[in-house]
Amino acid sequence: MAKRSDLHRLVYSSEQGRVHSNDHSKKQNPAPADGFVRLRRETKGRGGKTVVTISGVPLDENGLRQLAADLKRACGTGGAIKNGIIEIQGDHRERLVAELEKRAYKVKLAGG
Repeated sequence: MAKRSDLHRLVYSSEQGRVHSNDHSKKQNPAPADGFVRLRRETKGRGGKTVVTISGVPLDENGLRQLAADLKRACGTGGAIKNGIIEIQGDHRERLVAELEKRAYKVKLAGG
């Protein structure tokens, strides 16, 4: 059985040629902590389909699920939550900005 200290050390990967941590217990927070919720329109890697990603929302996992459900309902579309980022299918940035500002979030449009 591995010791707990062995689970938190750096590992060299010869396949990628990089040193990385094998600490899987840390949650990655992809959002900067400046108080803004960022909306970004993305199509890359999605077969040409447009998706709006929402990052920087200061909520826990259950709060993100509820917010994502409310935003999907407001836009009449589908979506998902991946790594703390809400994805809404389609280009609904204006509607999403209005919905988030009604909930007292400071919103910035990021990217293109």
